[in-house]
Amino acid sequence: MVKRMSKSPTNDKPTVSQTCADGNVHKRIRDTKSAQPFVKFPQTVSGVPIEMLYTPESISGLDYARDLGDPGAFPFTRGVRDNMYRGKLWTFRQFSGFGGPEETNERYKYLIAQGQTGLSVAFDFPTLYGYDSDSSRALGEVGRAGVAICSLQDMETLMDGIDQGAISTSMTINPPANVLLAFYIVAAERKGIPPEKLTGTIQNDMLKEFQAQKTWIVPPAPSVRLIVDTVEYCTKHVPRWNTISISGYHIREAGSTAVQELAFTLANGFAYVEACLERGMAVDSFARRFSHFFNSHIDFFEEIAKYRAARRIWARTMKDKYGAEDPRSMLLRFHTQTAGCSLTAQQPYNNIIRATSQAMAAVLGGTQSLHVNSMDEVLALPTEKAVEISLRTQQVCAYETGIANTIDPLAGSYFVEALTNQMEEQAQEYFDKIEALGGVIAGIEKGFFQQEIAQAAYADQQRIETGERVVVGVNNFITDEELSVEILKIPPEIEQRQVEKHEKMKQRRDKGKVAATLDALHKTCQTERENTMEKIVECVRAECTLQEICDVFRDVWGLYRDPALY
Repeated sequence: MVKRMSKSPTNDKPTVSQTCADGNVHKRIRDTKSAQPFVKFPQTVSGVPIEMLYTPESISGLDYARDLGDPGAFPFTRGVRDNMYRGKLWTFRQFSGFGGPEETNERYKYLIAQGQTGLSVAFDFPTLYGYDSDSSRALGEVGRAGVAICSLQDMETLMDGIDQGAISTSMTINPPANVLLAFYIVAAERKGIPPEKLTGTIQNDMLKEFQAQKTWIVPPAPSVRLIVDTVEYCTKHVPRWNTISISGYHIREAGSTAVQELAFTLANGFAYVEACLERGMAVDSFARRFSHFFNSHIDFFEEIAKYRAARRIWARTMKDKYGAEDPRSMLLRFHTQTAGCSLTAQQPYNNIIRATSQAMAAVLGGTQSLHVNSMDEVLALPTEKAVEISLRTQQVCAYETGIANTIDPLAGSYFVEALTNQMEEQAQEYFDKIEALGGVIAGIEKGFFQQEIAQAAYADQQRIETGERVVVGVNNFITDEELSVEILKIPPEIEQRQVEKHEKMKQRRDKGKVAATLDALHKTCQTERENTMEKIVECVRAECTLQEICDVFRDVWGLYRDPALY
């Protein structure tokens, strides 16, 4: 029996979690505290002060045509479609991946049978860092935090029995995003599905990796070069694919405020736009395939205001600064995931309530796609039952609550409009700071983003420790109860099976083709502007592995080391 101790911030006595042989987490919460706190100075979860009352004076300068507009019309504050959910509901896209591709394929088929309308792939850590399952660096991590995909064979197994031409697939992958996309393209190709039919998204957002999530292979500049190569290739060959999902989610999970998530995400997006323009691409040829990915945190109205401000800032900047003429280039389409960092190990069933509120905020904020976290994800990868409850949460929101019946129902709210304006103004302050630093990459190299996020995370933790911010079941409303929560365990045999299967694949392939295509990729990487994506696809057709391709990147550009900041 393994005991994990966690201390309540406002009490000296610890709580005890016990992971027993049956795989369940049994929890005995010993402290009791249920005094109802009184907050003297209300503020958002990010620390933005909130007035007691909002009136027409709070939005006296608001101009409907300039600042809001109708849904589907510039500046798209009220939504990117003129009929929004009256025309089509958001995509129910539960994030899933564990074990080998066989286990995740089985989970996908279960979710599709339960009504899921899009796939979202979570990868294990070796895959995220560009290592094969048989690498010594992968030992003990294969399939643990996501699915192991290190070859075309794995991708074919993952998508077995699933029509890639009919379902949209999102892949949360960054350093080797181009390789996983190539796996996906060639797997579809072998089924007779042309790349022109494929729809989906790769995250492919390395700038926020250096700022927050911390998975990387090569330094920032060559990372951006690889992203631009992918954008250029897909614009020509995979036109329905979203080439970047510019992600604020991980920035927020690392501890940022809502305003920092908004500002840093959009600043990264604008940096990608500028890199593509520098390559010589026309803005309207690629920008319409950029998508975004935001966190839906616990502060209901702050999150809604964040999404509305994001749409308005993106539309205005794309039009006024970058000269976009196609309205699709001005649309900020986004996927939302409820906040993993808001989940608590204490009283985990409360997480269902948290996720429901966050899901409703995402919908009222106009999301195009949604994942609702499972209540047990703070303890382990979610069980099948927990995932089903999360999917049912979306379905209840969509079909029972009425929140999808009318477009942007909170428009005109004095509070929501004032908060939207306030977030836009504060985001602009960050844009000015980033420009003064010399841009996003310069800001990363100077540690600006990392320090801003760390300071925000520390300030929020202080508010929790002092009880200024109440977290139910953690620092207040603590009950004396026994809980038994089933958790998902990944059997070690899965790793062994994956390694053996991978080694057999490497033995049977044409080693001459492998060597030739890897050599061609190496030569292309050494050029300044030649597109690497075409060579990556050829490598995949020759059955080169994930690590073999990523080792070329490591050899040409070297490994990135995060600078120590104090």
